Amino acid sequence: MTTIPLPQHDRDAESVAGHWLLARVGKKVLRPGGRELSEWLVSATSVAGRRVVEFAPGLGLTATLLLDSGPASYTGVDSDPEAVEVTRDAIGGRGDLVVATAQETGLETGAADIVVGEAMLTMQGDAAKQQIVAEAGRVLEPGGHYLVHELCLVPDDLDDEIKTSIRKDLARSIRVNARPLTVAEWTRLFDGAGFEVERTELRPMALLQPRRMLEDEGLVGMARIVRNLIRDADARRRVLAMRKTFTTHDRHMSAVGFVLRKR
Repeated sequence: MTTIPLPQHDRDAESVAGHWLLARVGKKVLRPGGRELSEWLVSATSVAGRRVVEFAPGLGLTATLLLDSGPASYTGVDSDPEAVEVTRDAIGGRGDLVVATAQETGLETGAADIVVGEAMLTMQGDAAKQQIVAEAGRVLEPGGHYLVHELCLVPDDLDDEIKTSIRKDLARSIRVNARPLTVAEWTRLFDGAGFEVERTELRPMALLQPRRMLEDEGLVGMARIVRNLIRDADARRRVLAMRKTFTTHDRHMSAVGFVLRKR
């Protein structure tokens, strides 16, 4: 398999976005609910024989799960050409990939039966969230499913000052202006775009906890990550800062999966 440079590979450990830094040190599973929630999402509706579009497929974990389920077609959409090449390498030419934004995919209206998006709406502001969800609705056939895996804040009545504190700490540690919502806020966003929630699943946001990492990466993968962090002091400092942020706010952060149906 050809080695493909990761996006932002030319940035130093201080400035690179957190998820690409984790990928750089060898982490394969980058979604907030881990491999378990991604697998739940893919199994939550029948993929076999259906047309699938995935927004921002990243390292290709969910793309591989989807393709192994026998879809009629698979199309991944990402605005970063380097990210597209990473996904292309992961799926081995089994699907199509498009360089475009999730707000304007360029795909035909009604081109998909299933749209999948993981850990990408959280990274957008309110207007971009609305645009992406609207584009998912445009691309889907009526009755089609939108499968979403994101970071959320809990409980639904969480104080606004706590929300702001969490968002500021996330932005400082992961170098992305992340804006997670509560489950109720996510639901209102989807409802406003013409989706109804069929199923919701919460999982702990334990991305950098040793037990979750062992489950997601396996013993060999975790050993590789530890070895790379020992060798790279700057990366180690950033990863520990991210872990501290996640741990500090673990009472109010969770991973959430939604199975949505277009009305």
